[in-house]
Amino acid sequence: MKISPAKNNPGFAVIIVLVAVTVLTLLAGAFAYAMKVETRLAANANNDEQFYWIGRGGVDRACWWLALEAPTPNSFTSLHQYWNHGLGDGPETNGPLAFESLDNFPVGPGTVSLSMTELESKININTAPAPLLQQVLTTMGVDASEISVVSDSILDWIDPDDGTRMAGAESDYYQGLVPPYNAKNGPIDNIDELQLIKGVTREMFFGGSPTNSQGFARHRLGFGSAPGQTPDYPFGLRDVFTPFSYGKVNIFTADDKVLLAILGNDTAALQAIKTARESDPPIHDARTLLAAAGLNQTPGTPGAPGGAQISNFGQQGNTYQVVATATIGEVSHQYTAVVFRTGPNVQVVSFYRTK
Repeated sequence: MKISPAKNNPGFAVIIVLVAVTVLTLLAGAFAYAMKVETRLAANANNDEQFYWIGRGGVDRACWWLALEAPTPNSFTSLHQYWNHGLGDGPETNGPLAFESLDNFPVGPGTVSLSMTELESKININTAPAPLLQQVLTTMGVDASEISVVSDSILDWIDPDDGTRMAGAESDYYQGLVPPYNAKNGPIDNIDELQLIKGVTREMFFGGSPTNSQGFARHRLGFGSAPGQTPDYPFGLRDVFTPFSYGKVNIFTADDKVLLAILGNDTAALQAIKTARESDPPIHDARTLLAAAGLNQTPGTPGAPGGAQISNFGQQGNTYQVVATATIGEVSHQYTAVVFRTGPNVQVVSFYRTK
């Protein structure tokens, strides 16, 4: 019997070749994608460094700007000045910053725009006494039963000892939470820390409805909120407090919320201060402004608004939060810094990316 040799199957060979080509194509594509990702990561790392130095260059420009605007012992800072994108106030209209801009100035391969907030426009949480803390909480409309808890707990968090105030809390309380942690027993250096403190709720920290812009206490059922009802505070603790400032609140830069908190919710006194701030000719002295507003500077004496802490007011700021928006092409990164000014010397104490 004659046995014929097996015939080759060309179709099977073609399939094998196609599978091999497909696998190689996929491997090549994966390799190309990996290389593209690596290249992009390297480019992003390079861009991140460029953005960082553009942002830092912007903050350095802000320091130069603030050094040139440094106030003398009897001078003032106001929202009309150049650091706040104002038109100029007083002698600075003839100064070296008269034709300078804080927006879109070139730094390296990009541009940077600056926004500055004077932190003396808020109350320093680390130096605020118990009566002022309680006054702020009362102005917000916090339930009377919670005011002492929050006030005492903030003071316990900041003070260096382990003694607990009547309604406050120290580490033994926080160790019972999940997860447990210790009381700081030191100055607050980030306002977000308030959310760690006994009695401070999210609503207290952030404030209530953004449509409720009036800074007055809106009590329900005699005080506080109804059972089961979420409090709707007109502003939050973060709106009026800062962990950084040299001391007194600048009466020329404080907003309505801060002014009302210090004035004990006296809306008439608030309006008098705002009117005096816009007087013509302008007033550049805190004592003169308070007098023009009809306010006695000694709390508790005839003529002083109820509960006012007039002695908390000053007229200049030397602590600033600087936001630098660095842009390369169509991409932007945002950096935030806190700077301290002592005369013509300006020091950066923190710098970090926020967006």
